[in-house]
Amino acid sequence: MIYFAHRGASKLAVQNTLPAFKKARALGARCYELDVHLTADGQLAVHHDYSLLSTAGADVQIGSLTARELKKIPLNNTFSNEPVFVPLLQEVLPLLTPDLELLNIELKNDANRYPGIEKKLLACLQKFSSLLPKILFSSFDYETLVGLRKLAKNARIGQLTRAFDVSQALSLQAQSVHISKTRATPAIIRACHQNQLKIYCYTVNEPTEVKQLSAVGIDGIFTDNIQLFI
Repeated sequence: MIYFAHRGASKLAVQNTLPAFKKARALGARCYELDVHLTADGQLAVHHDYSLLSTAGADVQIGSLTARELKKIPLNNTFSNEPVFVPLLQEVLPLLTPDLELLNIELKNDANRYPGIEKKLLACLQKFSSLLPKILFSSFDYETLVGLRKLAKNARIGQLTRAFDVSQALSLQAQSVHISKTRATPAIIRACHQNQLKIYCYTVNEPTEVKQLSAVGIDGIFTDNIQLFI
């Protein structure tokens, strides 16, 4: 069973921030998940939502801000008095390099909201060439993954889906399927394994759930409570 620190140690620090990833690594995490957006000036920002409304109380889209403007908006921090901000991917990667086993990067790109994000991401990762074999690319946007596969034939792809279709996963030459724990039926698990696809479930935060999922053959989970599974 693989345990991904979902947005870092997100039950102990503000999700998808430098403190969250630092804490996850300090706890012993070796596999992580994060989300990337494209800023107005073409930088890769690590954040889940397209807007800062829920995380900073600012009703503004990440894609409308430059990286410099983004750094002026502090995120809500209920864990400490430390000011925290949306980090850039190039700031996060050096934190995870030591002992990294697997990093799942989710491209937030519904309906091609960020044209060219695939190329920008691959260019950024070239600066961290030793990490590339340890990167697992995923997205809910199927065409984004199609575009990424065209750009990088050796990329490791995990199809993130709400409506499982094994033919799509196979056409992407994916190595895994990422699906909600509530949608992981025995038929889907069987179809994945029959086609040499790993199946990873999100978001799983309780040990009892992990036992149940492990018993039916799930290969890994994304968890906010990484401290419970190290």
